Amino acid sequence: MADETTPAKPRTTRARSRKTSVNETGMLTRIPATEVWPVIENGLWAAKAVENEAFPVQATVFREGHDKYAAEAVLTTVRGKELARTLMHDIAPGLDRYEGWLKAPETAGDYLFHVETWSDPYATWVKAASIKVGSGIDVELELEEGARLLERAAEGRAFVAADGPVGRPTAKALKPKAAAKKTLLEAANTLRNLDLSPQERLSAGLHSSVRSVMREYPLRDLLQATSSYPIRVDRSRALRGSWYEIFPRSIGAYQNEDGSWTSGTLRTAAADLDRISDMGFDVAYLTPIHPIGTAFRKGRNNSLEAAPGAPGSPYGIGSPDGGHDAIHPELGTFEDFDYFVGCAREKGLEVALDLALQCSPDHPWVEQHPEWFNVRSDGSIAYAENPPKKYQDIYPLNFDKDPEGLYRAIRDVLQLWIDHGVTIFRVDNPHTKPLTFWQRLLAEFKETNPDVLFLAEAFTRPAMMRTLAQIGFH
Repeated sequence: MADETTPAKPRTTRARSRKTSVNETGMLTRIPATEVWPVIENGLWAAKAVENEAFPVQATVFREGHDKYAAEAVLTTVRGKELARTLMHDIAPGLDRYEGWLKAPETAGDYLFHVETWSDPYATWVKAASIKVGSGIDVELELEEGARLLERAAEGRAFVAADGPVGRPTAKALKPKAAAKKTLLEAANTLRNLDLSPQERLSAGLHSSVRSVMREYPLRDLLQATSSYPIRVDRSRALRGSWYEIFPRSIGAYQNEDGSWTSGTLRTAAADLDRISDMGFDVAYLTPIHPIGTAFRKGRNNSLEAAPGAPGSPYGIGSPDGGHDAIHPELGTFEDFDYFVGCAREKGLEVALDLALQCSPDHPWVEQHPEWFNVRSDGSIAYAENPPKKYQDIYPLNFDKDPEGLYRAIRDVLQLWIDHGVTIFRVDNPHTKPLTFWQRLLAEFKETNPDVLFLAEAFTRPAMMRTLAQIGFH
């Protein structure tokens, strides 16, 4: 982490890949595989999955001439250890679009996937021999070539890698087990048996038992691999969860005889967690629980005049009692918050907290760091607007005047709440803050607290929403 004088270097979210990738050399594999998917910005950012989730890998696979070919999707660790592979199938005949499904590991983390392609000599022989033997063309030659292919497979000489500066395949030449080897050698002998008719001999090489063995132990000629592309595997809550939204001051609140209200607290909210859990919710989501400013405090229905005792909007964050790193005194203390989190965990609930990066005029940052806000020509700080709407009780932050100072402050706020048990943040309006800020922040927390999730509450143009997801929001 950076100190007060040294700017922190932004972390990269790109997983390591092999140095001999197609991206870096510009070379195709011998049997080309192009338009690999899911790939984001040519592998700059990781595609996403969650633990044990099945996901498709696609590529356009083709070759010159008429010889048969095949492709497999392969999942590896960032160090290249193979974890899974699956044969890809043509899903768009005539367009050469192939697809295979992989299953993400049960452990969250960074992984890689690639596509391996090869020439399939057995499938090529099956097609040619079926035509030629049936037509009486080169019969003995075709049957002998088939016998040699089966003998080669039985010996475990399963592939011949192609030359060229592209990805190294992870496929291993597996030697067939005894029963499989026997099946292949018996078929090879039958292909050479002159006491049988050519069609009977051919049938031995095409038998379903032989095809089954060849699927398990394929011959892979001209074998090469594409680039390795990153995929990020998160815990399952990143994909789905049912949230119960809580305003703690409302749960357990009561009206006094004089008409005033006494606020609910984190303790009274904790008493409601049994009911929430029994309904099947996964997440107890807290709207902002920080002190609320009094300057320009809004009243009921966004009125400009707040009645005496009106609580104000919880999104008008900050007062002399503190800012984003504090709890509203009426709601309790950090001891009460820890009690709430503990009760939630006992009932199988995670705690999510709203992260609203804005300040009331009374927020301590306004006085301590005026450079973090926009000052108008008359000397006043600009409040939030979405014309014709005005939010006089909220000051937006300026991320360009002191980016390092503001970054450190927000990072420390997040770490504080994580240390107190928050595992999910619902980020309010992230599309109104710089993408470079989020990219750096999310990358850092992926390294330091990989189980913490960030939900982007962004309803805006598709390009912004897509990029927020690409750079790390879950």
